[in-house]
Amino acid sequence: MRSEILLIILGMAAVTFLTRFGAVALLKQTGLPTWFERWFKHLPTAVLTALIVPGLILPQGWIDLSLHNHYLLAGILTAIAAYLGRNAMLTMGLGLISILSLRWLGI
Repeated sequence: MRSEILLIILGMAAVTFLTRFGAVALLKQTGLPTWFERWFKHLPTAVLTALIVPGLILPQGWIDLSLHNHYLLAGILTAIAAYLGRNAMLTMGLGLISILSLRWLGI
């Protein structure tokens, strides 16, 4: 391996380590502000919503809010089950069964 490439890799590793270590060391001393902790608590929900919703309403690349959109129907059913049941494995199983059933029935 050429020495320039090795130096570039080591430099990138050092910069990455120092920025992450600096943030951890600073937060260990000061802690997170309360407003940030409140905001940070909602981050997983926001990220999952941003990942899932486009797949539900844009299955072919355009907005489809009809009853023929199997992904949307299965998503609504799964969201209701997740809200009522609060069991992750049951929710995932119901989502899989509902999408397979809707596609098999051709509804």
